[in-house]
Amino acid sequence: MPIPSLAALPIRRLTLRDLTACADLSEDRGWPREEHKWGLLLAAGKGYGIDDPHGGLVTACVVTEYGPYSEPDLGAIGMVLVAERHARQGIGRRLMRHVLSAMGTTPLTLHATPYGRPLYEELGFKLTGRAEMLQGHFTPGGPASTVSTRAATAEDLAAILRLDEEVLGTDRTHLITRLPAFADQLRVAEEGGRIIGYAAAWPNMNTHVVGPLIARDTDTAQALLTSLAAGTERPLRTDIDVRHEELRKWAGERGLAPVGLNSVMTYGIPELPGDWSRRFAPLTVAAL
Repeated sequence: MPIPSLAALPIRRLTLRDLTACADLSEDRGWPREEHKWGLLLAAGKGYGIDDPHGGLVTACVVTEYGPYSEPDLGAIGMVLVAERHARQGIGRRLMRHVLSAMGTTPLTLHATPYGRPLYEELGFKLTGRAEMLQGHFTPGGPASTVSTRAATAEDLAAILRLDEEVLGTDRTHLITRLPAFADQLRVAEEGGRIIGYAAAWPNMNTHVVGPLIARDTDTAQALLTSLAAGTERPLRTDIDVRHEELRKWAGERGLAPVGLNSVMTYGIPELPGDWSRRFAPLTVAAL
């Protein structure tokens, strides 16, 4: 039986049963396998991919929708990958066009690498910001923070969800309620019994990724990051909005060095909703 051309292969929805194939695809492109992250995204979002007749996946991506279930007000695209043997054949463009069609009028966002940005610009995405990836072993130091932090409890979840929606400008309940099981640490900052910030640290290969990082101000963000660092011996990694220059400088002094810069892009909206001044780092650049 002849093998169909790549252009004839159908795009289908991915599920958690495709977790290993997605991780294999990441590894094929020289990325970490990131099975833990793939599991979250496939459970909370919608995966799309093309099966390779020889086994595995030709391409894959995940879209995480936010807002009302029936009428999402924002979608985040991530983990857009094409197998090395099928690269530069228009497969990624075809998959992205399929996603744009499937999402209809829903505004979209993504974090683009320098390699992927030209394709997204061709499809109509606009540059709206940048995020700097920082990584390293955190070294405590400097003046002691006056901001109080503690481990989050089940009783904090409602307040965390309210704060998250206020800062992000959209409802992420289906994602944030998975954090207690997904993350190794979930901490809150509070003042007068009121939660003024929260942050998580989740395992990804040999690091702990800090995200989300939502905080009233830079001092609060520093206190949360410091408290998370105290709970792990792994290197930390996080993606800080470049507009938060003070936090980036402070993190550099604490041992987190820049290792990459991604472009934050949007489609259908001029900028992301919510209050960027309190949004320091995403849960992951593959979601929001």
